[in-house]
Order: sequence, then structure tokens, then C-alpha cells
Amino acid sequence: MRKEGFPFPLLSDAERKCGLAYGAAERPDARSARRISYVIGWDPDGKAKILAAYPAVSVASHAREVLDFLASSRA
Repeated sequence: MRKEGFPFPLLSDAERKCGLAYGAAERPDARSARRISYVIGWDPDGKAKILAAYPAVSVASHAREVLDFLASSRA
């Protein structure tokens, strides 16, 4: 977090527990995981819920896709 200056912590999933749970990794010994993205928000009761899921992320266009979703969901 300090090195890159992100205002949030980054997840390290060396044992692939999260990757397996969310479908990004097929096996614990897989060499790499797929790029998957979730937009998580909160319902009126304060419970987290998935607002959007992107199971196949394109590095070139994903940021714009998420920003467009966020802009349209605020309307």
C-alpha cells in the first residue's frame, strides 16, 4: 500500500483460497489465475452485496467498463 500509494490494501492470495472461492483459480497449484472483477456495494441494512461481476476482464477496456457501470448506477 505504501509503495504504490493506493488508498486501500491489496490482497495477496498465495494459497489461492480466494481465487478458488471466486472462480479465478481452477486448482490450488495453478500457475496463474484468471482476471475477474467484482463491484461490491452495501444494501440499506449495511450488508455487502455484489453489484456487478466481470468474469472475463480485458485489461484494455475494463476500467472504462467499470466507470461506466458506476456512473449509470448512480442515476
